[in-house]
Amino acid sequence: MQKVNFAEKFAEFDDHWRPRIVGSFDEYDIKLVKVEGDFVWHKHDDVDEVFIVMEGQLDIDFRDGRQTLSAGEMIVVPRGVEHKPHASGECRIMLLERQGVVNTGDAEKSDLTAPQEVRL
Repeated sequence: MQKVNFAEKFAEFDDHWRPRIVGSFDEYDIKLVKVEGDFVWHKHDDVDEVFIVMEGQLDIDFRDGRQTLSAGEMIVVPRGVEHKPHASGECRIMLLERQGVVNTGDAEKSDLTAPQEVRL
């Protein structure tokens, strides 16, 4: 058992859309990621996804609208729901995801598909 300082962990990397695991519980990973610009439309057929905004602002487009999250806010994207995150400026978020989830979901692999199991 060790505490995690989010500011220190975010300072350890600069790239965007590459989640880093900072903890695990049961069968879930706690990930930190910096995002900026557009991501890809995708969905996760078998898992829900939790986005928690730590700093900045995150837009998540859905086929029927958009949700905008600011620091201190979160959203649960239910399994099977297509979504596309976007951040106009750098945004720091925490993700709670089942272990083994590919960040680009069902979308074709691309430069935005992050390597698995990268831990800080």
